[in-house]
Formats: sequence, structure tokens, C-alpha cells
Amino acid sequence: MKYRSLGRTGLEVSTVALGCEGFVGMSAEQLRAELDFARQAGINFIDLYASNPDLRSNLGSALAGRREQFVIQGHICSVWENGQYLRTRDLQKTEAAFEDLLTRLGTDYVDIGMIHYVDQEADFRRVFDGEIIRYVRRLKQEGRIRHIGLSSHNPAVARMAVETGEIDVLMFSINPCYDLQPPGEDVDALWADESYDHALQNIDPQRERLYELCAREGVGIDVMKVYGGGDLLSDERSPFGRALTPVQCIDYALSRPGVAAVMVGSRSQQEMRAALDWCTASEAEKDYASVISRLEKFTWHGHCMYCGHCAPCTAGIDIASVNKFRNLCPDRGEIPETVREHYGALQHHASECVACGACKSRCPFGVEIIASMRRAADKFGY
Repeated sequence: MKYRSLGRTGLEVSTVALGCEGFVGMSAEQLRAELDFARQAGINFIDLYASNPDLRSNLGSALAGRREQFVIQGHICSVWENGQYLRTRDLQKTEAAFEDLLTRLGTDYVDIGMIHYVDQEADFRRVFDGEIIRYVRRLKQEGRIRHIGLSSHNPAVARMAVETGEIDVLMFSINPCYDLQPPGEDVDALWADESYDHALQNIDPQRERLYELCAREGVGIDVMKVYGGGDLLSDERSPFGRALTPVQCIDYALSRPGVAAVMVGSRSQQEMRAALDWCTASEAEKDYASVISRLEKFTWHGHCMYCGHCAPCTAGIDIASVNKFRNLCPDRGEIPETVREHYGALQHHASECVACGACKSRCPFGVEIIASMRRAADKFGY
């Protein structure tokens, strides 16, 4: 297993993490076996958005005696009402549901208190201008949550949340299909076939700026919908008309700036193994560019996707990392200190580019790499 820092939280989390909704309907014994398998594989990060009381209780039973081995992300405003899940902004219901969460999990805190599912600007205002955010702040002051998070599918709203300075963790939907779509308040549009009927070009700039903002500000991203609800794993259902593997989907998400972990919803150890294969996969097996760069209808032409096809550089430069650090710098103003430090730690820097052009001939996206190295050298000074 590989681990990454979850933004500024100080938590080290497994890059392959576990969404627990696939455990609904399992017995306590079955769930314990699934959690045993996950822990043995090195998974230490779990997300529980579901409010199903049986799932919460069974997960609590499985966590008994090893709570401190896991980083738990629990959702606030996810409630159980009339036998089904419901998102709410009612404070009384929210408080009761969170107390239920802690009780059933057998713990007195969760590491990340995730404000659940904020996709609309009006809802964002209701949460951050009202009693919900005051309640969440109080939970943090009391130590019942250690860090504040927010889940969203809308990059415009997610950016607003990051810019408040209130949240430490963002749960966001990332995959190569969704990244083509512009911001919107209708989450169903991300799945709709008609959203992909026309030619789409390059990652949506608001999504890209969101990831870069999170990386600069130390807001850790954990990813949901990495398989697009399973559509990306199917030749028939993928908007690309061609399936990606779980390893390719996970590598794409983990290549985005700011991303620490991918929450994989697994219903079996077999599905968990398919995700865990990323940890030992070869570069060829991780290679998402081989799929997405060859599609006539969708193009990322001229855009660095951090895929690493440009390697090896004759001067030893890690071109993908240089491009990523350059993109993390605001167009104006000072270079963020953490970005400068990470760039400085590279063995070789952009100024060492000898303009041989070997990298450009290998780039599947037609990036003007020599020019990008010059821009990076100008920005960082070497």
C-alpha cells in the first residue's frame, strides 16, 4: 500500500481507501471479514456516508478494538428517515443522526466530519451562512470531529467551500469523463448520455483550477465516483465507447493535483482486489493515456495530463511533475512556499532542458513541452 498526506490535516491515508456503501445488507460477521481483508491490505481510510442503522452498527462491531487503526470520514446531514437515506439541513435531525453515528460506530469522534452533498449555490449559502456550519464548528471545538470536510460534485460550489478556509478535506467526483463537463447544479447531468453526445475538448478549466487550489491551500481531496458509477468499466456504457480498467481509473484520479486517496465502493473482496491492484501495477497497466488520447470525439490536445508518456527525459527532468508544479502557481503573485519546496526537491529542473524534442514526440496529447519547460524555468528561476 502507498500512503499520502491528506492535505494539511497531518493524517497519512492509504491511497486506495474504502467507501462502505457496498456493505449494506451484510451481516456483522461478513462485514468484519471485509474490513479484516481491507486492513491486511493496508487500507486505513474509510468513508461512511450511508445512514443505514444496520450498516453503522455492523461497521462499529467490526471496528471494535481497532478504532485507532482507521481514519474515519463520517458524514454530517445524512439521516435515516422512514426506512431510507435522506439528506437534510434540519439541525435537530442532523444532530440526532450524528449522535447515532458515533454511538453505532462505538467511538467518541470521527477524524473528518464531512458536510454531506453540497452541489447548489443556494444550499451552500444555507449551510455556510446558517446553523449547520455553526454546529460543525462546535463539533470540531469539542473534538468530536478532528477536521471539517465537504462533499460535492460541482466544482464551482466546491471552490466556494475551499475559499471559506473552513474545510480541510474535499470529497469530489473525479474521472476522465466528469472532468470534461462544465460546472452544474444538476448532478445527474454527469451521468446523462446526452452530455457526451457532442465533441468535448480538454479538462474543464474550473475543475482543473479547483484541484490546483486545493493543492496550494492544503485541502486534501478524496475521490468518489472514480469509475463513474461503473460505466467507465464497460465498453457498452462508457461514454468513450471503450472501457478503462479499475487501475487506469484510479491512476487518473491520483494524478490530479491535491488528490490523496480514492474511495472505492466495494461489495466484495474481489472488487477490493481489483482496486488494490493499482498498488503493484506496472506503468503500462496504469496507462490511462493509451485509452483517452485515441478517441476522436474527446480530446485533451495540448494539455498535460501528467501521464508520464514523455519520459524518459534525456536530461533526467521529471516533466510531468514540473508541469504540475508550474500549474500550481497562480498567474500573478508569489509562488506558494510548499510548491517552491516541492519543485526545489526535484533532482533536475526545467532550466536543464536541452530542447532535444524527444519528449514531444512521445506525448500522446501534443503538449508543447519545450515551451512549458521554459515557462517553468522563468517562473521558478531555474
